[in-house]
Amino acid sequence: MLSPVIDTEGAPFWEYAGRGELRVQACAECGEVRFPPRPCCPHCRSFACEWRRTDGRGRIWSYVRPHPPLLPDYAAQAPYHVVLVELDEAPRIRLVGNLVSGPGAPLDSVPEERVRIGARVQFVFDPGSGLPQWVLERS
Repeated sequence: MLSPVIDTEGAPFWEYAGRGELRVQACAECGEVRFPPRPCCPHCRSFACEWRRTDGRGRIWSYVRPHPPLLPDYAAQAPYHVVLVELDEAPRIRLVGNLVSGPGAPLDSVPEERVRIGARVQFVFDPGSGLPQWVLERS
């Protein structure tokens, strides 16, 4: 499986995710949230930042079901769902991840008919791959 590429600015994101927390970078001066993480606030140009915990809830803003997979490491689980999630607490932030039936579940574990734009999802962390994932909220 693939591992995330971790840079200096994004390291706290991965550190928190590894503990099962979804946090986003925010400007400590003006309060604007931003993703991907970067050293300077694009709104007020401050270099002061903090990491705010979110409840990890959102909705599917868009998705794709790759056929065939672009990366050989994912070939055995294709087709699978890659979702773009808009966070409830930070609607301008959208995060990419796989939609799975539960933490650590196979990438192909959600039936296609259950995936739709606007579906409610919850962040989970897969300790096996080290990547954030999403599960459908129970309705």
